[in-house]
Amino acid sequence: MFSRPGRSASSLSPDSPRVRRDPRQLVRLLAFARPYRALFVVGLLATLVSSGLNLVFPALFGRLIDASFLRVGSSDTSQLDRTVVLLLGIFALSALFGAAQSYLLSRVGAGVVADLRRAVFSHLLTLSPRFFGEHKTGDLTSRLTSDVGTVQTVTSTALAQLAAQSVSLVGAVVLLVSTSPRLSLLTLAVIPLVIGTAVVVGRQIRRVSREVQDAVAGANASAEEAISGVRVVQSFTAEGVERGRYGEGVLASFRAALRRAQWQALMAGVMSFLTFGALAVVLWYGGRQVMAGSLTPGNLVTFLFYALQVGGTVAALTGIFNQFQEALGASGRIFELLDERSDLPQPAQPAPLARAEGRVAFEGVSFGYGADGERGAVLRDVTLDVPAGQVVALVGPSGAGKTTLVNLIPRFWDVTGGTLRVDGRDVRDYALADLRAQVGLVPQETLLFSGTVRENILYGRPGARPEEVEAAARAANAHEFITAFPQGYDTVVGERGVKLSGGQRQRVAIARAVLKDPRILILDEATSALDNESEALVQAALERLMQGRTTFVIAHRLSTIRNADRIVVMDGGRVVEDGPHADLIAQGGLYRDLYELQFRSQEDARAQLAAP
Repeated sequence: MFSRPGRSASSLSPDSPRVRRDPRQLVRLLAFARPYRALFVVGLLATLVSSGLNLVFPALFGRLIDASFLRVGSSDTSQLDRTVVLLLGIFALSALFGAAQSYLLSRVGAGVVADLRRAVFSHLLTLSPRFFGEHKTGDLTSRLTSDVGTVQTVTSTALAQLAAQSVSLVGAVVLLVSTSPRLSLLTLAVIPLVIGTAVVVGRQIRRVSREVQDAVAGANASAEEAISGVRVVQSFTAEGVERGRYGEGVLASFRAALRRAQWQALMAGVMSFLTFGALAVVLWYGGRQVMAGSLTPGNLVTFLFYALQVGGTVAALTGIFNQFQEALGASGRIFELLDERSDLPQPAQPAPLARAEGRVAFEGVSFGYGADGERGAVLRDVTLDVPAGQVVALVGPSGAGKTTLVNLIPRFWDVTGGTLRVDGRDVRDYALADLRAQVGLVPQETLLFSGTVRENILYGRPGARPEEVEAAARAANAHEFITAFPQGYDTVVGERGVKLSGGQRQRVAIARAVLKDPRILILDEATSALDNESEALVQAALERLMQGRTTFVIAHRLSTIRNADRIVVMDGGRVVEDGPHADLIAQGGLYRDLYELQFRSQEDARAQLAAP
């Protein structure tokens, strides 16, 4: 329907520079957790309790060892029994609070992701057709699904682990030092090496994670295009082409994922060596102290447990750091969408438009696609005043600017020169929702949604009563074929209405427009793709729909618009003729040429059919 737009200065455009990734994006992401702060605080408290309890049992293990080995030959097992009972109690409480913090923080994460998905989708619906003309649907859905899914790990599991491991690290280090200061210095000397490795390698992980997300989005975009146009693909036997295109995208994501896995494996290997190498040295040095009598076996075991906790905590924090690096790439792509602004600004104080009269005036209107409107000029100095209730037919050769002209009325695009007025006011003075509520559109390629017939008709006015839906279907000559289905109005139409014929889809679309009851109606080639029987039914429905409305009709079949109040002939983005059918025929201009050419083509076709 639209001419192909030029690129704007969108931050999502492949031609624009990449937005700088900033760790503050994660702070912005966590701002979505504000509605769940009560659950988060309770979950955090449970985390603190669970982590604190986990710090107690190494000391009890040490007491258990000393109670066993230092009292060899003694029959008094009371201390050993009390220690075991205390250990079991601590394990039970730790498990209880651990389960509570896991559920509560996972609940917060799931809520954040749901809110984020809603926010991104709602924001996408506010963007203009220019934006969607410049970006592939598959890429946008990838950001909405896989990127948000990546973020979910951070806002749920990773968030809980970050809190738990932070508490464990601080507590384990304090208890480590209190158990044996000398051994502590030896153990803690490894931590700067671990942190340094995490920072250096983490930067590479973040960069490659972004490449993975981009590659997956590209593959999704190719798949979405091929699936949505599968009939064209199959008719041209282009399955191999699309298979190769999608395969290239998958291969690119696979290679990027391998690079990420290599960096993650490098980090894991270095962390493992540093952690367990340090423990081996500690065990060697601690064993020498036990042999010298300066450290009990129980204290050594306690120290080893705390050292293991420190090592395990640092390793876990490293993994969490990796997850945050991946989330930085994903959140960057998400916030690029949320930061995208429509090129159709809303007025600060919109003019009221409860029920439009329907007068439309183009005053020296020019329009061109592209960021500045100067590239690909489609309309040039169009002046046209259409009184309320008039039926105007727009005719002209392909590319004359007819569809572009009518798409300016609901502000799918903004004029780049001149002024477009509805009821005497510039359309930019109205709120978009108020303006579009007054405009009904019946295009050539009708898009139905994959629900029922009733749901598709209700799209015109969601709160309509069942009898109003039926009345709209009757007006659109759709009631009979709808009730012939076994499920009637509850018949599922399939994706894009694939289970209905072209004429049926068009009549459902007309019923949708009837239910909306717009003051301005746009019919863009509404009958051009139909057979004669369907066209007659649709045309009758359209004539009822046009009554009392300002109507713009675009049609290549000139016989269908002879009875229009006025015919506007366009060529090269300009209005070249304007008047009723008889006057334009008498003038002998472009309209008569088009009419006679089409008439002769029809006569030739009839003659060929009549020939033996």
